[in-house]
Amino acid sequence: MIIPYFKLLLKRNFFLLCFSQIISQFGDKLTQLALVGLVSSLFKTSSNIHLAIVFSMTIIPVVLFSPITGVYVDRWSKRKTMYFCDFLRAIMIFTIPLFFLKTHLFPFICLMIFLSASAGRFFIPAKMAFFPQLIEKKEIFLANSLISVTATSAAIFGFFFGGIIVDRLGLDAVFRLDAATFLISALAIIFITAREEDKFFTKNILKVGKEMVEAVKRSFIQELKEGIKYIHSSDETKYAFRTFLFLFSYVGALSTASIRYFQKILGDSSSNVREVGFIGVSLGVGIFIGSLIYGRIAHRFSIKKIINYSILIASGFLIFFTVSIRVNPDSGYAIFLSFILGLIISPIFIGINALIHKESQADLLGRIFGSLEFIGHLGLLIFMFVSSLLADIMTPFTIIVSVGIIGFLFSIFFIFSDDHSH
Repeated sequence: MIIPYFKLLLKRNFFLLCFSQIISQFGDKLTQLALVGLVSSLFKTSSNIHLAIVFSMTIIPVVLFSPITGVYVDRWSKRKTMYFCDFLRAIMIFTIPLFFLKTHLFPFICLMIFLSASAGRFFIPAKMAFFPQLIEKKEIFLANSLISVTATSAAIFGFFFGGIIVDRLGLDAVFRLDAATFLISALAIIFITAREEDKFFTKNILKVGKEMVEAVKRSFIQELKEGIKYIHSSDETKYAFRTFLFLFSYVGALSTASIRYFQKILGDSSSNVREVGFIGVSLGVGIFIGSLIYGRIAHRFSIKKIINYSILIASGFLIFFTVSIRVNPDSGYAIFLSFILGLIISPIFIGINALIHKESQADLLGRIFGSLEFIGHLGLLIFMFVSSLLADIMTPFTIIVSVGIIGFLFSIFFIFSDDHSH
């Protein structure tokens, strides 16, 4: 089962791309846990909304820039776009411990997180549009699975070591380490030998900026229209967009409530992030193993049915998970249940990405993935704040169970509507 993945990783360029993703994603998870600890220590009484604010700094750039990133990624060198973005992110993250952390200048920390996330908005569609050039078309399912596995591996180690590092070494060390991971990631991408037409970053930045403005005037609107028209003309991409919006809204509604719930039920104090990290590790292990399995058997089943039934089962299991750890607040038990949940949800995002790669035109992939990021994170942002505001009148337990019930009902609707459409 694992041998085909090793064969894929023997391709030097694809290996370097996966390695860069592992390194940078690892640093991102460290920073996420550091932000949880930072907000918990600074705002003990109203940390739900402050946690939503700091997390929104990573989401707002998606909403603002995703409609245009895909258009430019499709005409830029994707490899150069990726390593330039990583260099920028390293600089932004490093300014946090260098200037703002010790003085607790929360607004400036939020600003740096926002700028780092803004640079990253060009990275993701560039990566998703670039990696099919490094493999054969028949390897798309395996490659999507491996891309998901490498990201999950980074999440596993990042969440595990993040909780320990935050508790033992402090926030300063975490942000410095995150900046270093972006530098290493950029270097790995530089060493990828696959080359594209030299379109970007070979001239000075001012001239590039002028060309971007002219490009907007000439063809941005037309190219964006082409991408939207293509999305509406394909049942597969329409399905992917609908599902992506639903899933990210789902995650947004759960984000702050679940963190507070685990801290309260399993943690030693409001600022404890270790238990949150361990839950993230076990969830990531489940996604990791599930992704490996699904990548090998995906071609045997309908992608849509796998996604719809995964959402249905995951929603039901989420309700069981939340209720049962309230009755039995044991860390080991919670870790086991989060592992099972990871197995259940693993096919969802792999299936959506593979569906788009399989059905879409190569020259529109940047626009499609950029638009996908936009609509998904818009839902995430809206429902994260809705959930945070509801935390003033509802407990985290009530929010999580309510979201699980709503997700269960919506997944039933998706199953019946997709069955009748065939």
